[in-house]
Amino acid sequence: MITAMRFLSIVFVLALSTSLDAHHAISAIYDNSKPITVQGTVVEFHFVNPHPYLTIDVVDERGKSQTWQLEMDNRYELVDVGMTGDTFKAGDRVVARGGPARGRSNAVYALRIDRPSDGFRYEQIGASPRITRAR
Repeated sequence: MITAMRFLSIVFVLALSTSLDAHHAISAIYDNSKPITVQGTVVEFHFVNPHPYLTIDVVDERGKSQTWQLEMDNRYELVDVGMTGDTFKAGDRVVARGGPARGRSNAVYALRIDRPSDGFRYEQIGASPRITRAR
């Protein structure tokens, strides 16, 4: 016979392992071991679940415009550190560093996004996001 405490322990472990597996699925999509840097102008900020993302216009070394997608940490954690749907606006210049997508081009899991105009910085530190502003 299973005791209530043992049952709750089993449920907790299963819930934790499911959550960890879901979070680590990012590594199946993006290769954070080979970070790249892209810079461009924000076209749209999609503050959606489960992962908000920026669509930016990047001009390559030949002057050709490309659309890139910068995916961020989950929306709930971003809200907790102060991000809102108004954090990024069309026309903002950003510099992003992160892991390129494994199966498609022009997509990055953003580990850091800087907006030089006001010193805004979004960083993914370990499993947690952080927002800072240069003074």
